[in-house]
Amino acid sequence: MSETEELLTFIYHNTEMGKKSSKKLLSLIKEKDNKIKFLLEEEMQKYDELYKKCKKLMKKEKIETPSSKILANLTGNVAMSMEVGKDNSDSKIASILIRGFNMGNIDIEAKIKDFKKEAKDNAIELANDLLKFGEKQIKLLKEYL
Repeated sequence: MSETEELLTFIYHNTEMGKKSSKKLLSLIKEKDNKIKFLLEEEMQKYDELYKKCKKLMKKEKIETPSSKILANLTGNVAMSMEVGKDNSDSKIASILIRGFNMGNIDIEAKIKDFKKEAKDNAIELANDLLKFGEKQIKLLKEYL
C-alpha cells in the first residue's frame, strides 16, 4: 500500500466513523433539550464534506474504497449509548467528543508527519483539513464543559 493510499484510507475510516458517531449521538439526544445539538449537526456536515472529498481523491488515485470497520463502529456506538444513557448533559457529550477528537488528532498528526514527504500533496492537504477541523471542534466543545 502506498503512503497516499494508506493516508486516504485512514481519513476515509476516520470521517466515516465521525459521520456515523455524530448521527448516533444526535439520535440519542433527539428528544432532549441539549444546546449542543446545533454543533453536532454542523460536525456531521463537516465530516460528510471531508468524507466526500476523500472518496473523490480515492477515485482519482484509483484507490479502492475500503470496507467499513464494523466492529469498531459497533463498539463505539455501544460505549456512547451507555455513557449518554447515564448522563446526557451537554458537558458530558462535549467531554466524550473532545476525547474522540484528541485521539483522532494524535493519529492524523502522526500520519501527516510520517507521510508528508511520500504522500501526494492533495492527500496531505486533506489530512491537514481534518486536523484543523478537529482542533476547531475541541475549542468549540470546551465552551460546553
